[in-house]
Amino acid sequence: MLADEVYDAVIGLLLDGDIPAGARANIESIARDLGVSPTPVREALARLESEGLVVKQALKGYTVAAPLDARGFEDLFHMRLLLEPDAARLAAARIPAEKIAELRTAINDMIAAVDAGPVSNERFADYKAFLVGDSTLHRVIAEATGNGLLSDAIVRLRPHMHQYRLHFDRDGAHQTNLEHTAIVDALEKGDSASADAAMRSHLESAQRRVEEHFRGL
Repeated sequence: MLADEVYDAVIGLLLDGDIPAGARANIESIARDLGVSPTPVREALARLESEGLVVKQALKGYTVAAPLDARGFEDLFHMRLLLEPDAARLAAARIPAEKIAELRTAINDMIAAVDAGPVSNERFADYKAFLVGDSTLHRVIAEATGNGLLSDAIVRLRPHMHQYRLHFDRDGAHQTNLEHTAIVDALEKGDSASADAAMRSHLESAQRRVEEHFRGL
């Protein structure tokens, strides 16, 4: 297995509850289960620690972080709304045509993932393709700002959204694709104000979907 495949396998174990929150993520045990050496598992867990999905404790190793609660997601979207609309505004003034094409490909991949079957409510593997497209789109826009600190801040917030995807339904996926298309349309036109507004609308809509999930618990 390649390093990225091991990372995907480990994050699947976490999100699917095979290793529950608060439990130890034992490197040797995971390596045996995946049929790989401990090295890529150790690298995957170090990456997940930087993303906030596991916590490393002295003498205890890695444990699975608790999922975000309603307040945690409120804080997360607060940060995203501070950063990502401005990133879209900046990107609209400088994003090259090849990056617009990459964004269109990401949206097409997400549409294909929705058409192929459920994108959530089952296991990580069921919505991985959708998640990859979604992450790619937000990352490419962030990188197109030309502001490395802003881009890094946005990309580091993304992993927390993994937890929400398990409660993401097909209607939400279709709506997300429409919202992403509006953002990319504005970027392609070089319309900074519209790109800012479209990103803000998308994030506010996503936040409402998260809030509806928590109200249903």
